Amino acid sequence: MQETIVIGAGIAGIASSIRLAKKGHRVNVYEANDYPGGKLSVIEQDGFRWDAGPSLFTLPHLVTELFELCGEDPKLHFQYDRHPTSCVYYWEDGTRYVLPGTRSEIAHSMASTFRVSADRVDRYLKKAKRKYELTGPVFLEQSLHLRKSYTSWSTLKTLMQSGGLGIFSSLHKENERYFEDERLVQLFDRYATYNGSSPYRTPGIMSMIPHLEMGIGTFFPRGGMYAITQSLVALAKRQGVQFHFGQRVDRIDVKDGRACGILLNGESISADFVLSNMDVFATYRRLLAEQTQPEKILQQERSSSALIFYWGVQGDFPKLDLHNIFFSGNYKEEFKTLFEHKSIYEDPTVYVNISSKCQAGDAPEGHENWFVMINAPGDFGQDWEVLIDRVREQVKDKLSRMMGVDLNDRIVSEAILDPRTIESRTQSHLGALYGTASNSRFAAFWRHANFSKRIDNLYFCGGSVHPGGGIPLCLHSAAIATKMIPEG
Repeated sequence: MQETIVIGAGIAGIASSIRLAKKGHRVNVYEANDYPGGKLSVIEQDGFRWDAGPSLFTLPHLVTELFELCGEDPKLHFQYDRHPTSCVYYWEDGTRYVLPGTRSEIAHSMASTFRVSADRVDRYLKKAKRKYELTGPVFLEQSLHLRKSYTSWSTLKTLMQSGGLGIFSSLHKENERYFEDERLVQLFDRYATYNGSSPYRTPGIMSMIPHLEMGIGTFFPRGGMYAITQSLVALAKRQGVQFHFGQRVDRIDVKDGRACGILLNGESISADFVLSNMDVFATYRRLLAEQTQPEKILQQERSSSALIFYWGVQGDFPKLDLHNIFFSGNYKEEFKTLFEHKSIYEDPTVYVNISSKCQAGDAPEGHENWFVMINAPGDFGQDWEVLIDRVREQVKDKLSRMMGVDLNDRIVSEAILDPRTIESRTQSHLGALYGTASNSRFAAFWRHANFSKRIDNLYFCGGSVHPGGGIPLCLHSAAIATKMIPEG
């Protein structure tokens, strides 16, 4: 039986361990934290429960297929429900728009709120679906770093139609071509943040992302997002995977050009294969410091990070839903401040997730648990204490004004996550949420591969390598990486 070591118990590392165990490997997972999940973890305080990281659940089949792979009925171990609305949007002019959760309602719903015809919206969404179905198998489900990937019919078909995919224009320009209403442009521009990028720089092909929500749907796992982590760890253990928490790997051992194990607490542990779910920057700088470094990849622009306030809020807010967006009055300036000035704009867009809307036990009676996230730059040495204090007041003022309620006396509990703590807890370089930014038409090709081109038997998975960050892409990365590793 082949011995395989997985470094990191993020969602991609957990999924990889399941796939490898199913292939007959003896798998040991080493995690520096004393809990699994990486960014997909949980915070509990003062009777409130918050999912610490990702709060949007799409493409649930990427989770359930892991149970099916192991011959188990997913419904016995992991349950989720489709949410009836995708998101509630707020603008400073008083517009409040509830985006329906089903594709059939969206075009007419948008036409009734914005200056747009239902037919125009319908054509945009159909194009988004076509882009996703055409490019998904090429850019998301296989390696872009193997020669054979470019000889398949699906790849050739995609390349032949690349002119209509929006690769050569920005997402913002793509949206402006379809919509005159600035509010609607802003609504579709926000999908650039799903990979930590700017809509004014990320390529127009990213207009396929809305299809995940509007065409397929948004879902809520029973037990919260952390239930994804818990259920998959339990599945991995049933497959014989061994987890070692609180164990920080010191080095990946390389001999004669082949990864042969790790160094842990001064002890060498041998393995036939090593798979790193650790951020690729940290993997090279800390675990492969003596090996040749892929500097061009490691020096790429990083994605945005986040400043998150976990607020326990007194009261009931019926106009808010599971997902809520309060837009900035100047979106372009917000992203300029974020990526050029490495700071947070004075009027930031605010995302509020409230899981207690779906799961009452996440907050004490008469309260709600607010996950309040603002796009932030990575940690470049800013004075975060001053920045956090300033942004906290600006966000409270913004939400109070736009909702017509004073939040100052309603916040009864607070926890904070900022780029510094994101990096320290997850090893994400500079606190970047999605590895490298997608602010280039070539970004997909410049991400690190799921395997090492210099070191045999060394593989990579997770949000910092191909195909990118976010739960769905991390699960895809696990499938791509483990497919390359031989049967045990």
